[in-house]
Amino acid sequence: MRMRHTLPVVLCLIAVVQAGCSDIKTGTVDSEGVATVLPDETNHVTVSVLKRQPFSHELVSNGKITATQVADLRFTTSEPVVHIYAQNGDRVCKGDKLAELDKFKLHNSTENARDALERAKLEMQDVLIGQGYAAADTANIPVEMLKLARVKSGYDQSRVQYDLARYEEEHATLTAPFDGIVANLNTKPYNLPNTSEPFCTIIGTQGMEADFTVLENELTLIRVGDKVVVTPYAETNAKYDGRVSQINPYVDDKGMVRVKATVSTTAQARLFYGMNVRVHVYRVLADELVIPKSAVVMRSGKQVVFTLKNGKAVWNYVTIGLENGDQCTVNERGDGGAEGLNPGDAVIVTGNVNLAHDAPVTLMDR
Repeated sequence: MRMRHTLPVVLCLIAVVQAGCSDIKTGTVDSEGVATVLPDETNHVTVSVLKRQPFSHELVSNGKITATQVADLRFTTSEPVVHIYAQNGDRVCKGDKLAELDKFKLHNSTENARDALERAKLEMQDVLIGQGYAAADTANIPVEMLKLARVKSGYDQSRVQYDLARYEEEHATLTAPFDGIVANLNTKPYNLPNTSEPFCTIIGTQGMEADFTVLENELTLIRVGDKVVVTPYAETNAKYDGRVSQINPYVDDKGMVRVKATVSTTAQARLFYGMNVRVHVYRVLADELVIPKSAVVMRSGKQVVFTLKNGKAVWNYVTIGLENGDQCTVNERGDGGAEGLNPGDAVIVTGNVNLAHDAPVTLMDR
């Protein structure tokens, strides 16, 4: 009777032992599988020794092309246009005729004003003779008497009318004020010109400028004479050299400062007035700690640069200063500083994307 009760108990103990052994074995296999999936990889990096060197700072802005000489020409009287000697795009020289009005009425007005002036002159002489003075000897006539004679005869008023009539007749012909290109000429012959609007515009060919703006806090990074490279949006492969020519000493309500840069004469034929361009301003700063932008990574929301020490990657917080296309400047740590780099540090420039502090690395030849 005792054996019958003992046998079931023994069988249950054997089953529990086998299950435990099976779990232990399974755990060992799983651990081996994880080790196989996550192998220990070696970090291969390249480094660059940090040193002080000149840094070419690059400032990028958008602007427009303007000309050093621009003139809007207009007629002062409203008479039909009888001759147009130029068209848009023509190159003209100083003094060349551009257009001419019908001068018939203007010439008659000038002749009438001349006749009125002559009659006023005779009237003035009669007044002087009536006062006992020789009209031809004006040097001996008192100033007050001469002034009275001019007023009573209407000589001064006639003189003003004659000068105005002659001015309008002379300006019935538009001429180029300087060498340039004709633009915005839209009036047709035998039509009355709109005296409130320019008849045409002359754009000087002696020099083109890039007009652009920079931020207020960028003023310390730009000087008159700095090199610029101008690239038109319509011709992205073209690059035209120039120099900063003037900086307007005024900050507008948006915190912007207007700057102009002259463009080389080789670009004159390719650039149009009002063309949209991208302007790159370059300035060389001496004695800066310069690193490639690839050396900077983000860790915990901060800028970090890894350096190589004793075969391991060392984590360094840095502050980036000036930047150009592929380089930037960093702050110097100094003695006892917590952030920055020092000259002579071996800066890791590639292979740093997944690095951690004190991670072992293998140096590769660049």
